Amino acid sequence: MTKKQKKVLIRIIISAVLLVAFKLICYFAPVNKYVELVLFLIPYLVIGYDILKKAVHGIFHGEVFDENFLMAIATIGAIALGEYVEGAAVMLFYQIGELFQSYAVGKSRKNITSLMDIRPDYANIEQEGGLEQVDPDDVEIGTIIVVKPGEKIPIDGIVVSGESTLNTSALTGESLPRSVKAKDEVISGCVNLTGLLKIETTKEFGESTVSKILDLVENSSMKKSRSENFITRFSKLECRRGEWNSMCSGEMRRYMEEHRWRKRLSGL
Repeated sequence: MTKKQKKVLIRIIISAVLLVAFKLICYFAPVNKYVELVLFLIPYLVIGYDILKKAVHGIFHGEVFDENFLMAIATIGAIALGEYVEGAAVMLFYQIGELFQSYAVGKSRKNITSLMDIRPDYANIEQEGGLEQVDPDDVEIGTIIVVKPGEKIPIDGIVVSGESTLNTSALTGESLPRSVKAKDEVISGCVNLTGLLKIETTKEFGESTVSKILDLVENSSMKKSRSENFITRFSKLECRRGEWNSMCSGEMRRYMEEHRWRKRLSGL
């Protein structure tokens, strides 16, 4: 967990404890309505002050219909209607969900960072004076490359000579090493563990397995499917409709309350 996530977790625990404690106090020792409001505002502000701050910031920057604004409206509305526990609890559960999401995203980023380590920095080509390290992008199809123990296979190909075991866990998740020998196909990104291998490349570096994986990872956040784009547009309209419905419901409830009091007063 990051420091920010730990702080949020501490706020969640404090808010939950206060919420339960104040609920028990109000249950066993009924207090004035205004005192109850002040009590439950404490855990509400402990857990939700940053959401309220973001909501206000969004209003001033033209981003009214976002999740922070909706959470602020929903919880403040609940408190205004006298549902103090529900208002604070909704904010608490929302922050718990945000913490889980943040933790999952952070874990995914770490996995992506480790995945970036599979990118090879060079390829060994036999020359008259020995081995020469060249950029994998400069290696053509059909070139014989040499992979020493401990090095990554830079380009997909077929083993010409040598026997070894490969660590493929970064690509396949398989923990057991894979044994390879002459005429076996190998893919880029695997780590050569034991013997020296000579490999005839069958693809260019840009078309190799490791390049395609890295390209998918790097560009996945910029590419959205049609359904995702539709949901994004639809959610904005749905948020606005929900807010108008909430406002109308609140006005209708207020009107009914006033009408009921008028009937009571007229009956006196």
